[in-house]
Amino acid sequence: MTIYNFNLGIGWASSGVEYAQAYRSQVFRNIGLDAKFIFMEMIKSENIIHLTRNIGFKDEEIIWLYQYFSDIKLSETTYTIKDVLNEWNQKVIKEERSGKSAKFYFEGDSYVVMYLTKENEDFVDRAEFVIKGNLLRKDYYSYVRVFSEFYSPKDNACYLYLRRFYNEDGSTAYDEIIDGKNSVFKFKDKILYSYEQFCEHFVKSLNTTENDVIIIDRATQIGQPILRNKGKSKVLTVVHADHYSADRVDDDTILWNNYYEYEFSHANHIDAFISSTDAQSKLLAKQFKKYTSFTPKTITVPVGSIKELKTPTEKRKKYSLITASRLAKEKHIELIIPAVVRAKQEIPELSLDIYGTGGELELLEKLIEQNNASDYINLKGHQNLDEVYKNYECYISASMSEGFGLTLLEAVGSGLAMIGFNVPYGNPTFIKNNHNGVLIKKGEDETNEELINKLVDSIVHLFNSNLSDMHDYSYKIASKYLSKKVENKWKKVIKEALND
Repeated sequence: MTIYNFNLGIGWASSGVEYAQAYRSQVFRNIGLDAKFIFMEMIKSENIIHLTRNIGFKDEEIIWLYQYFSDIKLSETTYTIKDVLNEWNQKVIKEERSGKSAKFYFEGDSYVVMYLTKENEDFVDRAEFVIKGNLLRKDYYSYVRVFSEFYSPKDNACYLYLRRFYNEDGSTAYDEIIDGKNSVFKFKDKILYSYEQFCEHFVKSLNTTENDVIIIDRATQIGQPILRNKGKSKVLTVVHADHYSADRVDDDTILWNNYYEYEFSHANHIDAFISSTDAQSKLLAKQFKKYTSFTPKTITVPVGSIKELKTPTEKRKKYSLITASRLAKEKHIELIIPAVVRAKQEIPELSLDIYGTGGELELLEKLIEQNNASDYINLKGHQNLDEVYKNYECYISASMSEGFGLTLLEAVGSGLAMIGFNVPYGNPTFIKNNHNGVLIKKGEDETNEELINKLVDSIVHLFNSNLSDMHDYSYKIASKYLSKKVENKWKKVIKEALND
């Protein structure tokens, strides 16, 4: 029996979906279930194994669609600068180094730029070959060359027309012929005329049986190929985010979140929908009954768990706030920074540490600089926070929606007092107003200024409260999510799915 978990992509700044999968992989390992985590998008910013290892997956758990049809194993990058130069087989006349890249010039107006791994400056993730000013090819490596991209000049730009995926011996496994957004996949014995057909071929090749379970974490473009080719396997869908638009609902219609619309529209082919909170599971079941002809099974399984409650070895830093997430717009960290600046006027020792990476980094850096707050507001980057939360007194979030909130769980697991808005679904799960923190009421169409003022009031109120009692209550909430309890829930879900 194998559990196949389907997702799209993964990056260094992974979303809650990838972290939820990483938690799940640990659960399945602990209860002795064979699980594979499948990534279906083209990933070329980095060797996928570097990305999956970064959040805790084991190499043998990973399947990447694009490498599946090659005999090259998923592995870390060990291909060297010397290997690339030997392959190009031309005399180097000049070398330049800049950060994590190296540029080698050859005779005949040609050069190669190599992009080096984060861990070792002699190992090459990818190389770009340029002749007479035109990009000819990009090669991507692990322990061998994995695939190449071929380019031709068109309209003063580089036009990608072919990807070639290799076997270990350098022979061609298959080609992806590219025309803009359209692809044709050419194998020795077949031609697939679209990405969807490519996905179907892959799902068929898994040869799933009635003893296997498919879990869909993201379904965009891949939902139909999965359901068409699942065979007798059972299919579960995990709902990671708010599943509908609250402002587009009336007595007759509902607008589903487009990430889940395909599965909701084909709910008769889904064996169960899994939400991470009871509130969402109950609401989803109610909405299916009201707006559809389906009555699928809805189940609650937390997407994360904690091995143990973390208690501080020393006193927590006084008047300290922490927040941790992707630095993304939907996390609204830009509201937290000015709130801390203003609250510091009443709490002079107040400090905030922001953990995470993402696209909003530059904006947040400027906001801290503009408020002359660098002495007490710090961007700490991506770190393992297992032993970090417990050093703080309070966790603060300005997110307007959390399907679960893994960082919220980790924070209460370290006994922090909590601040967040009363929005679905994670915040009211982990924040009990005036028991372990402040659950802020949020009205409709409030301005950023009004939201910031509410955060300021909440920070001041919290640090004037009995924090010791709040810390104890957070531990009480967290105890429901200890790993053994979540593992037992997954055991039950898989057993019921297979026995239905």
